[in-house]
Amino acid sequence: MELNQTSPSPTSPVLETDGDDLCGIEVTDVAVDAVMLLVSLCGLVGNGAIIRLPSSHIRRNAITVYISLLAFTNFSFLIITAISSLIYIVENVSCSSLVFLSFKRSFLLLSLFSYNIGFYLLTAISIEGCVSIRCPSTRRSLCLSAVVCALLLAFSMAVIATVTSLCLYHKHEHCRMALISMYALNFLIFAPLMVISTTILFIKIQCGSQQRQPKRLYIAIFFTVLFFVLFALPLSIWNFLQQFNYMAVPSQVVFLLACINSSINPFIYFLVGSYRRRCSLVSLQVAFRRVFEVPEYYMACNNNIMMDALAPA
Repeated sequence: MELNQTSPSPTSPVLETDGDDLCGIEVTDVAVDAVMLLVSLCGLVGNGAIIRLPSSHIRRNAITVYISLLAFTNFSFLIITAISSLIYIVENVSCSSLVFLSFKRSFLLLSLFSYNIGFYLLTAISIEGCVSIRCPSTRRSLCLSAVVCALLLAFSMAVIATVTSLCLYHKHEHCRMALISMYALNFLIFAPLMVISTTILFIKIQCGSQQRQPKRLYIAIFFTVLFFVLFALPLSIWNFLQQFNYMAVPSQVVFLLACINSSINPFIYFLVGSYRRRCSLVSLQVAFRRVFEVPEYYMACNNNIMMDALAPA
């Protein structure tokens, strides 16, 4: 996210100047902020349901834990987006500055944190889905999934902590280089891992050779990654280009797309869980259970393989 550009967008606060010329109201900006606020509120309701339901109604497994964490990070991103949008709507209408620039910068870094954690979590989810598409045949496959996902999360926390420290306490050039490095890692490591693993997942689903797999879950993962690539990844591309003072589209457009991505996941889960139920409406709890609960026979398969792997020769 850009930390040094002057923009009326809630996601591009000014750091060097106070932006005294606030009375040039742009109707388009206010309209986009209003849409962003509405989308954020809808997304908060949906992600709140995801956070609550798995813990109380659905038996947990590796992927549901990641889904819950992803919903929490999306929830955090949407809270920041909603508050920022509301602030900028009021500022544009009242022609006055309501918050200090340091406060806006803190909001910006928080949104950066939640966005990137969601990015890395989704990479872990796609890898987990790719690894578990088949009933594991060895203990190593189970361990590999856990180790890869744990390393991804630990590495993401270290990267974000480093970027935040440099941007808050060091010179602008240090912050800029840290952001460029972070986005380069996103494009060269996390995005390819996400795309490759999701492509493999899609091919396995299309082959349909494993009829006993929880296919609804894998379909939900596929569409979640697809919408992330279409709606949220442009934000990283835009922010990367901003570090070189290149802006092809307004900042509000890419942030609105990212907001839509953070809001749409619960609707994906609901639609996948409700599929083939014509002329009837199922509850959120039922739809989410159909998506996230791993069948008993699949859990038994994993447990039997683990027992065999741990049994003495």
